[in-house]
Amino acid sequence: MKKLFFLAFFLFVAFVGYSQTIDKQDEKMEKETLVEMNTSYGKIVLKLYNDTPLHRDNFIKLVNEGVYDGLLFHRVIDKFMIQGGDPNSRDAQPGKMLGDGTLGYNVPAEFRPGLFHKRGTLCAAREGDEVNPKKESSSSQFYIVQGRVWSDADLDRMEQYMNKKFTEEQRKAYTTVGGTPHLDGEYTVYGEVVEGMEVVDKIAAAKRDRFDRPLEDIRIENIKVIK
Repeated sequence: MKKLFFLAFFLFVAFVGYSQTIDKQDEKMEKETLVEMNTSYGKIVLKLYNDTPLHRDNFIKLVNEGVYDGLLFHRVIDKFMIQGGDPNSRDAQPGKMLGDGTLGYNVPAEFRPGLFHKRGTLCAAREGDEVNPKKESSSSQFYIVQGRVWSDADLDRMEQYMNKKFTEEQRKAYTTVGGTPHLDGEYTVYGEVVEGMEVVDKIAAAKRDRFDRPLEDIRIENIKVIK
């Protein structure tokens, strides 16, 4: 009886140890990457989603290569979004229209039902459907959603106009924290702000020209992976 009890106890300890190892491996695999974006208006910390691995890995690669360092937020619209990542913006002359810059490749779209354009999300810019029917993302250009709060009636009208149906989760987010619901399913969402939305708001409110470029350059000083 003692031998059987000892064997059962040993198997239990081994099983618990194995389970803890698996749990730690799963936790490591599911851990989301954080990046720190330092701008001329302050710091923004972003979390990158594991559900969009192509965009996550591409963004991390560009961050590690220093591609974003020195680029501008070249398009800002209050109550909508702030856009950056155009490689042509680094040394752009004042008043020049920006937004056509590319690194020479696209990233395949990664639309996920649970990822949508709520306030603070990080999303990929792209060319229009007429030249980009697969809705592939720009190699480097991104935008951060500021958006606004919508009513249920607003969302009802949008559903009819766009022939789409918002989930309960989307409706709750858009009627409380806000966002840009009309962009769902059109542009890939691959991260979100976890610190520094006040900086996003400040950038979005900047005075701008007819191209929506800030009159005073707002620069991404550097971005780095912090976790």
